[in-house]
Amino acid sequence: MTFQPLHGMKVLDLTSVVVGPVATLRLAQYGAEVVKIESPAGDLMRGLGGTSPTGQHSGTYLHLNRGKRNICLNLKEARAREIVDQLVVQSDVVVTNMRPDALERLGLDSASVLAAHPDKIYCLLTGYGTDGPYAGQPTYDSVVQGATGMAGLFLARDGAPSYMPMLICDHVVGEIAAGAILAAAIERERTGKGMLMEVPMFETMAAFVLQEHLAQHSFDPPVGPPGDRRLLSPHNKPVKTKDGYISFTINTDSQVETFLKVTGRDEFVGDRRFATVAARAVNVEAWFEIRGAPLTDKTTEEWLEVLQAEDLAAMPCHTLETLPKDPHLAAVQLVSFEDHPTEGRTAAIRSSIRADGEIAPRQTPSAPRGWDTRSVLEELGYSEKEIETLLEAGVASAHDQGRNA
Repeated sequence: MTFQPLHGMKVLDLTSVVVGPVATLRLAQYGAEVVKIESPAGDLMRGLGGTSPTGQHSGTYLHLNRGKRNICLNLKEARAREIVDQLVVQSDVVVTNMRPDALERLGLDSASVLAAHPDKIYCLLTGYGTDGPYAGQPTYDSVVQGATGMAGLFLARDGAPSYMPMLICDHVVGEIAAGAILAAAIERERTGKGMLMEVPMFETMAAFVLQEHLAQHSFDPPVGPPGDRRLLSPHNKPVKTKDGYISFTINTDSQVETFLKVTGRDEFVGDRRFATVAARAVNVEAWFEIRGAPLTDKTTEEWLEVLQAEDLAAMPCHTLETLPKDPHLAAVQLVSFEDHPTEGRTAAIRSSIRADGEIAPRQTPSAPRGWDTRSVLEELGYSEKEIETLLEAGVASAHDQGRNA
């Protein structure tokens, strides 16, 4: 049986860029019917995420908006807001990462929606929440990386702050938001009542950083400096081999002893500084210097054979070019190809979650802007003539090759 536990749940998607689309993508993978509303200008990520054959489906947009129906509305128009009101009525969940002041102007803020529809689940993703001195300020992933100290971790390790070169905050917070929505859905099953779920990026990611790096400052008084000194070691990086780099981690005492032996560092076997977890925690700088020393007498493949034969956690350090060719990912078919209605042959990334050994079916490709406008309006009861009037007036836009046009 296909794993679609959210079949029958309807989600109104008022999100754009990354954090919101990540959340609604996960709900769609679980079987929810997601209707995404786009403005005539379109989601910024259609072009911001890179080039594409038509300029309308960057790789990022392509992968984060699968399985969603798309209706294009000009929310500045009163008649468009009437359509949104009808979509709210038929939806179980409303998800948005629009700024609260913009939502208030449109009458789509949480207070207005829940006052009229107390059974709805309303998920608001914000940069800095709705109270506190930063509330309402704009943000993006890199700004959150800086504000939460994530970029500062590179300063502590490498001597200069840096951003992680992927939108890690957006992805993490989007997944957490999907989980919060599912928790609210369970509560609604019990009580029949909806609720507001607020997921602020700053607080969420600050909590992640502090859970790991408050460290010795978790105690009053502190028992040492803040920061996990293992992770902040300048030697905590992939290790150079004869022909590339290798990634490995060794944590237990037996793993450390085995590693020292197979890498020819027998002189450190039995060294009291490194013999136990507690000793290595005290002598972390010296230990990581030894652990991170180059392994240039063998190739990456040769070292993988040695380390994996000893049941040590080791893998190649992939690049963007080699990762899609990884033999494991190829065997489990994480990425396949399909024909997109406007972009030609495109990669499709499936869900990574298995339920009773079964993977959810691959969803429909990300839709061109306004692809489902006509069909969604028809389902709301608009006649063909009324739809043409709305399109001619610029209240709504439809793609010429809409699936159900």
